[in-house]
Amino acid sequence: MLSLKKARFPGRYLSILAGIFFLTGQAMALNLSPAEYAKISARIWKNECAGTINGLTSWNRGEDFTSMGIGHFIWYPAGKHGPFEESFPEMIAFLKRQGASVPKWVVPVPPCPWKTRQDFMANFNGSQMRSLRNFLANTVSLQGRFLAERLENALPKMLGAVSASERERIRANFYRVAETPAGMYGLIDYVNFKGEGTLDTERYAGRGWGLLQVLEGMQQSGPAVNEFSKSAARVLEQRVRNSPRERRENRWLPGWLHRVASYRS
Repeated sequence: MLSLKKARFPGRYLSILAGIFFLTGQAMALNLSPAEYAKISARIWKNECAGTINGLTSWNRGEDFTSMGIGHFIWYPAGKHGPFEESFPEMIAFLKRQGASVPKWVVPVPPCPWKTRQDFMANFNGSQMRSLRNFLANTVSLQGRFLAERLENALPKMLGAVSASERERIRANFYRVAETPAGMYGLIDYVNFKGEGTLDTERYAGRGWGLLQVLEGMQQSGPAVNEFSKSAARVLEQRVRNSPRERRENRWLPGWLHRVASYRS
C-alpha cells in the first residue's frame, strides 16, 4: 500500500490530496473542491479551445476526427478507426451518469454524423452542432471532473505497463508532481492532452508520447513540476521527429510546447 505519509505531501496541499490512496490493482481517489475543478477546467478549456464556445466543437486540419469539449475529446465518423483513443463517447456517458441533460440525439453516442471536415464546417451553425456547443458550454466543470477521473485511473494503468524495477520511480515521480496545485493541473491536463502512454497504437518508431513517457524522462535536479514540464517538451519534440512526414506535426509543436510550459511553477 502507498500511504500519504510515504508520499510526504506538504501540509498546505494535503486538503487536495487527502483522498489519494493507491492499492495494487485499484485506482486512486482524487478529491478536489468545486473551485479547484472550475479553475483546472477553465485552464484546459483555454489550452484546447482558447476559452471560446465555438472551440468546443472543432475539426483540425489534417485530422480524421472531430475534437469536442474542453478537452477536445476525439469523436470518429463511421468507418474511421484511427490510432488515437476515442474519448468523446466515454465523456458523454460520464456526464449522463452525473445527471447532465445530454442532447437526445447524442444518447447513445452514434458515430460522428459529419463524415469529413468539409461537411463539419458546412454544418457548423446547424441545429445539431449548436445544441451540442450549448450543452458543452454548460457542463465545463463536469468535463473537468471527467478529466480528473481519467487521472485517477492512469497510475495503475501506467504501473501495469512497466517492469517491476521501473514502478517505484514512476510512482515516486507521479507523487512528486502531484504535491503542488500546478503539478496537479499539469498531470490532469497532460493525460487528457496526450494520454497515458500505454497503448501500442499510440507510438511512432516504437516510442510513445503519453504521461508514462513524461514521468519516465523526468530528471531529479530541480522542482518536480519544472522537471515534468521539461520532460513533456522533450517527449513531444521526439514525437514530432518520429511522426510520419505526411502528418506535418511540426506545425503543432510550438503550441504544444507553449502548453506544457504552463505547467511550471
